Amino acid sequence: MAAFANTELSGIVAGQSISREFALRLLKCSTSELPHLLAAAQQLRERRKGHIISYSRKVFLPLTNHCRDYCGYCTFRRDPGQPGAHTMTPDEVLDVVNRGETLGCTEALFSLGDKPEAIFPEMQDGLRHLGYRSTLHYLEAMCELVLRETNLIPHANPGLLSFEWLRRLREVSPSIGLMLESTNPSLAAHADRAPDKDPAKRLTVIDEAGKLGIPFTTGILIGIGESLEDRVDSLFAIAALHRKYGHVQEVIIQNFRAKSTIPMAKWPEPTMDDMLRTTAIARLILGDMNVQAPPNLSSCDYPRLLEGGINDWGGISPLTPDFINPEAPWPHLAALQENTEAAGFTLKQRLPVYPDFLDKARANSPKAAKHLRNLADQNGFAATAFQNASSTA
Repeated sequence: MAAFANTELSGIVAGQSISREFALRLLKCSTSELPHLLAAAQQLRERRKGHIISYSRKVFLPLTNHCRDYCGYCTFRRDPGQPGAHTMTPDEVLDVVNRGETLGCTEALFSLGDKPEAIFPEMQDGLRHLGYRSTLHYLEAMCELVLRETNLIPHANPGLLSFEWLRRLREVSPSIGLMLESTNPSLAAHADRAPDKDPAKRLTVIDEAGKLGIPFTTGILIGIGESLEDRVDSLFAIAALHRKYGHVQEVIIQNFRAKSTIPMAKWPEPTMDDMLRTTAIARLILGDMNVQAPPNLSSCDYPRLLEGGINDWGGISPLTPDFINPEAPWPHLAALQENTEAAGFTLKQRLPVYPDFLDKARANSPKAAKHLRNLADQNGFAATAFQNASSTA
């Protein structure tokens, strides 16, 4: 790599597009060549993003962990009757959100299984008891409840959505998320048992969110059986949709974590070296887009993720655990600030909608527009930025 580090890489840092072939060569680089790749990713981040690393202070709301999909890497989902199976009540939602508000949270992250009522009569009965026709109707009502009763802003991750549901939800959830995970449709992690993980269907959702101008969060999940080619192709697919609509506000590079209770319990986890390569390639492919990697999934080594060119830590909660990865606690906010500053950056709290997407979100979501105005400072970050973290996390 040293032979082309000062030519091809410097051209990409200066603004030239990267080819699929070169991206794959870089992803496969040797350990001795890796510093050149990381340096280029860092230079590109500095040119496009400066020295700010952002995060969103949130509460995590697992609205329901019933799901019709069976993914080999998931510990979140439960069948009705299984230990830990639960659908939150409106009172439970408000209790968590109100407590989070006292800790400076501005994001109410709703995560839930995909259309569980399609296969579970128990979920149909539970929704009927709550007064709703479907999980999505219930989600819509809970987002509206949060907006009506608190100052937090909903961000929903509800799985596959039709165009009509995207249009409806954007009014109460000004940003929406759906992980692409991979463009490979036959991964061992969930082949045949998770119809909602079909990459073509997920790409369609991201495309239709673009037509509606929804600030959208997506990303890839690495270490679930995909090839390096799959990773590159997935990142290029996301980049192409963003070029088309300009709506992808954040791309997450998430690493698989093995857990004793899942079918993939003995599956090897991506290493830090693997994460650094992938985040760096993501930065070179995605350019000035926001690139995130979850710090809690890299334990005490998470500050090293900054070497790969990321500019965001994602959602961090001072109150609720990561219900998707409950074994991986969030970093303490004071430690996050200390480690980010030690690496030469300024930590900034943002809203669930990134600064550059606030105008579009306000136009899309009249019900959330007041919250988006009141919670943002003049630069679009959270007006209640990082304060007294040591006492609130």
